[in-house]
Formats: sequence, structure tokens, C-alpha cells
Amino acid sequence: MRNQTLRYIDWLTVFLYAALVLIGLLSIYSAVYAPQDPKPIYSLTHAAGKQLLWIGGTLLIITVIFFMDYRLFESLGYIAYGVGVLLLALVLVFGVKIGGARAWFDFGGIRLQPAEFAKVFTSLALAKYLSNKEVRLNRWRDLLIAFGIIGLPALLILLQPDAGSTLVFAAFVLVMFREGLSPLFLIIPALFGLTFVLALVIQPISYLLFAFLVLAALLIALLSYLNKGFSFKLLLVVGIPTLILMGFATSVDTIFQSDKILKPHQKERILVLIDENIDKEARRSRYNLQQSKIAIGSGGFAGKGYLQGTQTKFNFVPEQQTDFIFCTIGEEFGWLGSMTLITLFVALMSRIVYIAERQKLRFARIYGYCVASILFMHFTLNLAMTMGLFPVVGIPLPFISYGGSSLWAFSTLLFILLKLDAHRNQIFWT
Repeated sequence: MRNQTLRYIDWLTVFLYAALVLIGLLSIYSAVYAPQDPKPIYSLTHAAGKQLLWIGGTLLIITVIFFMDYRLFESLGYIAYGVGVLLLALVLVFGVKIGGARAWFDFGGIRLQPAEFAKVFTSLALAKYLSNKEVRLNRWRDLLIAFGIIGLPALLILLQPDAGSTLVFAAFVLVMFREGLSPLFLIIPALFGLTFVLALVIQPISYLLFAFLVLAALLIALLSYLNKGFSFKLLLVVGIPTLILMGFATSVDTIFQSDKILKPHQKERILVLIDENIDKEARRSRYNLQQSKIAIGSGGFAGKGYLQGTQTKFNFVPEQQTDFIFCTIGEEFGWLGSMTLITLFVALMSRIVYIAERQKLRFARIYGYCVASILFMHFTLNLAMTMGLFPVVGIPLPFISYGGSSLWAFSTLLFILLKLDAHRNQIFWT
């Protein structure tokens, strides 16, 4: 079985993975490099040296995955999910509190974040459930169970509180859409999200309400033309959703001002994106965002050169070796370096989707889409955050940001898929 894995493993995916991990290590070293006191990359006194240890641990994890029977990942899916949920509950009681969130276990200086591994066990459990031939996502019972599998770990992570990691669990909706979920479950949240943003940006709110009425009238006119006639049913189909969105738009301000829904720092992070005349209390959030965009923009076309980033070296950028690691790449390697990184990520995610679609086992296909969706969500939100297109949340860039938990979790996600893929020819179509 081990020979089967090595013979049929998708080496292109392994190459893309290794390239991203190497770029991540070099970027972390650049982010913590001090010209006045240079230390080698393997020094354990800084983040890059510690990241090398995490990479060594990753190689051990990959080896264990390759030695395991590929059938275990499906058969142990629910058990892994139960253990993961238990860890998420225990960290709320016994975890250490860092940055306002009780989200880490501390084992003698080694910190592990169960929320990162939650993505792995949720992927296994969801894939196992959806691969059941009796499950149909057009039935409310099956749909609620699937959302329950996703929602339970997401709720426990939200209680830490860690809004960024909770948000990532929305990626599983993309997986369910591939397996037959109605497009309405994507369209409706998108409409409410867009309405929320527009209601904050467009003032007074009456302008937005008028725009809704105009769009509804145009849509009714278009559908009447296509259906060759106006009907009362058509008016209800367009009018009722329009009225619901208009009612939601008028309540956005109340929702935004409520401390029970959004915490003060979360409001600040939203306001800095839409309000140039931000008050003094939120200047810190705007400062962090401005420094991030300055670092990326200052790189120009080809960048300032490796270890030459001034924004990075003088610690202008917050969390530069973790959530804002993309700023280091943008400053030192410019547009060329940024596009190279983006191309590698797009190539990796495209390859994962290709691998998922060629699976004979339904469990493996669904799991592959889980991996692709999680990477897509992390990649998109992290880059949008650093470029000022999305509020700042704690979202690491996969394989690039510093952190053992995230590196181990993403690597486990990916290599379980590669293990399943290496044995795809031993499986009958399901």
C-alpha cells in the first residue's frame, strides 16, 4: 500500500505545496529579520527558526498519513469529529487566553489551536455524511443534519471568541452546493450581505430604498416581457423579497449599533473600510490598514528586494509574520512576486478540484471539495483583508503565515486527499 501511494501520488500538487511552504518560510524570515542583529534562518530565537520545527513536524504527519490505510479516513470520520468537538469544548475551559480569545492549548511552550484542526475533522464528517446514498440535500431533515455538522464546531469557535475562524466554516456551503444544495442558499445570504454593506455606505437610507423599488420595477417589467404578460404571481415573487430586503435595510443601523451583535472592535474594522472621517477611537484600526496598503503599494512592479522592505523592517505593519504576511511579499517582490504567489495558489486550488472530480469514491470527491473550499476561503479573505477590501479578521494565509497549528492542519487536509487519490484505482465507482 505504501508503494501504491508513492507510485500514484499527484506530484504536481506536492510541488505546488512545497513551493508555497518554502515561500512562507522565507517570507517569515524576512518579516522578523533585523539588519542590526542578523540571525540565521534556523535560529530558534525568532519565528522563522520555529517555523522550521513546525515544518519538520509536518513531514512526520505526512509520513503517518502515507502509512495509514486510506479506508480509515472514511470509517473514522465521525469519531474524529467527536474528538475534535470535545477539544473545542475543553479549550473554552482549559485553554490559554491570547489576544482576547481562549483558543489555544499550551503544552510547555508549544501552543496548538484546535480551531485549525476543526476544519479537518469537519471535512471528514461532512464528506462521510454526504456520501451516504440515502442523503438528499433537498430534504429538510438531511439538510439540517448537514448544517448541524458544520454549525456545532463553528459555534464553539465563536464562543472563544474567534470570528475569523468561524467565518471560514461558510466555505462548506460551497461543498454542499456541488452536491445538490439549492443555489438559493448562496444567493439569499449574498443579497443580505450586500444590503448590509449598502445600508452602511448609502446615506440617507431613503436613497437605497428608492433604488430597491426601481430595480424591482425593472425586474418585473423584464420578466413580464419574457413571459409575455403580467401576473399577480410575478408581483409576489419579486415584491415580497424586495420588501424583506427593504425592511432589513432599515434595521441595519440598529443591528450595527447593538453591542450584543457586533463588538466595538468589530464595528471599528468595518467602519475603517467605509468611513474616511473615522473618529479618534478607531484610528488604530485605520492605521493598521493604511500601513498594510502602503507596504503592498510601495513594492511597485518588481519590489524592493529580499530583506529590503522598509515597512516590514521597522514594524509598521501589524502581525507581519502571521495574518499580514502578504504585505512582506508585496513590498519586497512587488507586483511580480504577488502575482507569482497568487498564480501558485490558483494552480493548487484548481488542481485540487481536478483531483476531486476524478475520484471514484464519493467520499473522496466531497472531501476534495472541502479542501478546495477551505483553502479558497482563507486565501480570498486574507488577501482581501490585507488590501483593505474586507474587515481585518484573524485569517492566516495557508502554508505562508507563521503558525504550527495552521501549517499542520492545512497539510493534513491536503495530504489526506492525496492519499485517497493515490488509491482511486482500487475503488469501484460509488
